[in-house]
Amino acid sequence: MKKLYLIFLTAIISGFSIFINKFGVKFTNPYIFTFLKNSVVFVLLFGAILLFKEYDYFKKLKRKDWFKLVAIGFVGGSIPFLLFFNGLQVTSSAKASFIHKTLFIYVAVLAYVFLKERFNWKIFAASGALILGNFLLLKLTWEPFNIGDLMILGATLLWAVENTLSKHTLKNVPSKIVAFSRMFFGSMFILIVLIVTGDISDLFILTKQQMLWSIVPSILLTLYVLTWYSGLKHIPATLATSILLLGSPVTTLLSVIYAGALLSLSQVFGIVLLVTGVITFLYSVNNLALPEPTKFIT
Repeated sequence: MKKLYLIFLTAIISGFSIFINKFGVKFTNPYIFTFLKNSVVFVLLFGAILLFKEYDYFKKLKRKDWFKLVAIGFVGGSIPFLLFFNGLQVTSSAKASFIHKTLFIYVAVLAYVFLKERFNWKIFAASGALILGNFLLLKLTWEPFNIGDLMILGATLLWAVENTLSKHTLKNVPSKIVAFSRMFFGSMFILIVLIVTGDISDLFILTKQQMLWSIVPSILLTLYVLTWYSGLKHIPATLATSILLLGSPVTTLLSVIYAGALLSLSQVFGIVLLVTGVITFLYSVNNLALPEPTKFIT
């Protein structure tokens, strides 16, 4: 399907991003880390908009479009980031990755209700394979959620709402504009939080190492939102978020290489289940497909 490769690329970027963010968030206040990273991203995205001469699209936006873009920034670009990176300091990157990868379940429900996306028994089978594969791959065990896990879950639920709203908004608004708005308005909301909490002072005492760990993830996040929204514009939200599960093997393989360990048999089986689940989704794409998005008009 058109632009499907962009979502696969997003999944790979996500796998690298989660692994690297676990190191970066250790070096500074998670709120400061999030604000710096998101601010760099919206600056880079604005540069991309100028480069591709899409600035005039801002003038074509209607009031309802602006309302949606601000909402996307609040629901997807601010609160969930604060929750996620705060939770990442408490829980493990493996558990955070697993919880985040359940995103497609919540998106599937929201997309069915609000976007009228259809799914069948193949989707349920694929969902089971994806969840189990992710669980085995990350070598998780059943245990109660801690406060960090709950923060990650809260962030994931908010991102599910944002992805559903973004999919609807992308029908009439270019993907770069949606991506920029998410990061710009999100950064503004985070800035307000920093001022209210008094953490804004930490912004002026960062070390070179802390600034470096804010810049590196920013590049990955920029690539993530560019590929994600460009792909989401053309394919169903349920399918897109399910493919993101392929980011888990990337994160796990990086962790294995970093630790100098080998993949266990259960992890290999987990990868097989993940690939099987995504292939099942792809075979069901005709049942999930929506009409092509309409061209942005004045």
